Amino acid sequence: MDNTTDVTEIMLSALSKDPHVQIMFFVLFLAIYMLTLLGNTIIIVVIKVDPHLSTPMYFFLCNLSFTDIFYSTAIVPKMLANFLKQESISLQGCLAQMYFILLSAGAEIFILSAMAYDRYAAICDPLHYTNTMSKKICIHLTTGAWLMGILYASVNTVLALHLHFCGSNEIGHFSCELPPLLKLSCSDTFLNDVALLSSAVIIGFGSFIPILVSYICIVSAILKIQTTEGRHKAFSTCSSHLIVVGLLYVTALVQYMKPSSVSSTTVDQLLAIQYSILTPMLNPIIYSLKSREVKASLTRMAGKIQILPKNVHIPKLCI
Repeated sequence: MDNTTDVTEIMLSALSKDPHVQIMFFVLFLAIYMLTLLGNTIIIVVIKVDPHLSTPMYFFLCNLSFTDIFYSTAIVPKMLANFLKQESISLQGCLAQMYFILLSAGAEIFILSAMAYDRYAAICDPLHYTNTMSKKICIHLTTGAWLMGILYASVNTVLALHLHFCGSNEIGHFSCELPPLLKLSCSDTFLNDVALLSSAVIIGFGSFIPILVSYICIVSAILKIQTTEGRHKAFSTCSSHLIVVGLLYVTALVQYMKPSSVSSTTVDQLLAIQYSILTPMLNPIIYSLKSREVKASLTRMAGKIQILPKNVHIPKLCI
């Protein structure tokens, strides 16, 4: 392709060029996507229908599950279609996908921050918990998380709209993430790089610092509890959140702090699979396994579901 040719279509890189391996990947990621949709939908439905889960913690968990569905859907369907038949995506479609990836990622980490603050209020200031985490405040925190995601996505997408793309049209990634997309541009991307780094640092630290401060206070409060049972009970209320935060931030740290000598397309794609595809699937599993309230609610719902009423008589078939 001539280097002066304008790029209007983007080819997403497949995880493998082998057709048999691609079919295997299609089945694998289809199963992961279906589990993601099923698990997070179950969490949302259970929280909505069970009055026992009408608490701020589960309000945030419901929003986290919705964000995980949104995040996964922005990436996986196009990825699955690419396994069956590698087709290009329009430049506008690629930028749209990039926008929704940034939006959902930004919203998710601030929802995790709100969940950390909720645990801080519950453990460190239980007497004022009802006022501290009122319904109005919970809605404001969730709205703020989505607004931060919109701001993060909009700043980087608007700047990307002014870039000129020419030459190669294959992005070294299975989705339209911004860093590999910038490598295709013929324009000067200095402003985009500065904006991406600055916004990522602001978003990253702006969400991580509240989590860190909250858990420093939580750990301090737990250590002051006299009984082992009391400490275990207090810690168990935030263990699920800690695991989810760990999965997300450890992967992000490895992604951005790893030496350039170990940086490669394969490593970057594996890390991206972890935080953008596997984590949305694992979140509902982690909360279901670690939360007694969710398990109890699922048990109650399962007990109420009957395929057929007991008094229905099924006639025998005459052959």
